[in-house]
Amino acid sequence: MSLKAVLLDMDGVIVDTEPLHRKAYFKTFDQLEVSVSESLYTSFTGASTKRVCETLISEFSLSHNHEDIATIKRAHFKDYFYNDEEFDLIPGVRKLIEHYYENGITLILASSATMTTINMVFEKFGLEKYFSGKISGADLKESKPHPEIFLKSAEIAGKNTENCMVIEDSTNGILAAHRANIFCAAYKSFHTHNQDYSLANIIVSDYSELEVGKISKFF
Repeated sequence: MSLKAVLLDMDGVIVDTEPLHRKAYFKTFDQLEVSVSESLYTSFTGASTKRVCETLISEFSLSHNHEDIATIKRAHFKDYFYNDEEFDLIPGVRKLIEHYYENGITLILASSATMTTINMVFEKFGLEKYFSGKISGADLKESKPHPEIFLKSAEIAGKNTENCMVIEDSTNGILAAHRANIFCAAYKSFHTHNQDYSLANIIVSDYSELEVGKISKFF
């Protein structure tokens, strides 16, 4: 048995767009003239833009509809995405992606982000050539922690699940990999808070620990 495919989540694994979303949301709140507390903002974690907008409308009795607010937020996000100098790939991930690619391992992106955001990231950082497929959870019936996204990714890779590895950073993603019965490496960075890694097969804080030679003992 050997490792033949790696299925990567995007946010928190390849890039960290959370600070950009935060800046874009707070700029939107200013524009709407609403004061959102830290605890209310924290409650939005993992929620879709639509749900966040609907919460704002009910919470602050806004006259806007959710599409209007989402449009404002998206415009700010796009601006930060292309112009924020701090925004970059997560340290070590490009080297790891190139390493897998050079070792003939099939790479599939399995992210809950929209395909628009996925394509923006791939274009900005020139990642397209390394990946054999991309799946957006937004296009699927079920979302993580349901295993659908990873089972579909293995299918696209054309590999058996026991020859695949998932790289994830969130409780829901790790649970989805566990339910799909796929070996899961959890990436724990200093950005990561309040996530449960108990179901991950291995936990790393440095991507060099996931190089083929170091993980071959698991496959």
